[in-house]
Amino acid sequence: MGADALFATTWVHAFEEDGPEGAVYRPEGGSLRLSRRPRARLSFSPGGRAVVALGGPDDRLHEVEARWRDDAGEITVTTEAADAPARTLRVRLQPSGALIVKR
Repeated sequence: MGADALFATTWVHAFEEDGPEGAVYRPEGGSLRLSRRPRARLSFSPGGRAVVALGGPDDRLHEVEARWRDDAGEITVTTEAADAPARTLRVRLQPSGALIVKR
């Protein structure tokens, strides 16, 4: 799977697949089961823009603007919310077509 695949979809947290390596994200529209809790989402745009969507206290997804950069094959995502501390995620695109967000 090439780097263009990173931009081709919104990535959805498949928490039932999480393991010791980290949180597993799959392309939106795949065969994920319905969930009572909201599934976090990541989306990437060429040029370094990203959006992180997390479940809020009211169970709705709340989007936070972020920036991403490639650090020798590992993607570093840093949120840019003015009203919250910056959060950094370390992401790897797997040959299987999944993203792993390291713990």
